[in-house]
Amino acid sequence: MLAVALSQPSRGGPISTEPRINDRIRVNEVRLVGPNGEQVGIVAIGDALRLAQESDLDLVEVAPMARPPVCKLMDYGKFKYESAQKAREARKNQVNTVIKEMKLRPKIDPHDYETKKGHVVRFLKQGDKVKITIMFRGREQSRPELGFRLLQRLATDVQELGFVESAPKQDGRNMIMVLGPHKKKAEARAERAADREAAGRPDGPTVPTAPTEQPSQAVEA
Repeated sequence: MLAVALSQPSRGGPISTEPRINDRIRVNEVRLVGPNGEQVGIVAIGDALRLAQESDLDLVEVAPMARPPVCKLMDYGKFKYESAQKAREARKNQVNTVIKEMKLRPKIDPHDYETKKGHVVRFLKQGDKVKITIMFRGREQSRPELGFRLLQRLATDVQELGFVESAPKQDGRNMIMVLGPHKKKAEARAERAADREAAGRPDGPTVPTAPTEQPSQAVEA
């Protein structure tokens, strides 16, 4: 009796995101692009590899799904280095925006106001946005101008550090205004994060391609 061995499917390794280069490109022909972007045309893989060797360049598959695949002659080591530099610059320019929240009452006393303003100043210096919420209670709801004037006063007091990103608006029993840090503050924060990442000490999770906003952290009067 013949024994038939059933092999278990092997677990696949991680999928490589690196393009195929040189002799790893296993097709009969490719659509070749020159080092300066010029269209060479469809050539046999052997001829493409020979041209790459004669030019002291690499043959890099840039569009594997095309028929035939598109390959370009380039210095792949230099290409990878420049791509890494561009990615680092992109991360440096991204701002992981955190929104802090400060809650005040329309009839806040002077001491409490100065304390709250100090918190707002600190947040803006850190490069964070600040959501200012004026909370109205009872008869205070009939005096929205009190909250509006308070928000205007606060915006004026911190104008050297931040600007009014979202003008005061009524939201139910509250009035809300958002202050944003001046650009140089936000850029400095992003630069510090990029430097920490480059040094192998990431400051929290990586931010995606576009600036993101973290949940607000409220400080109530």
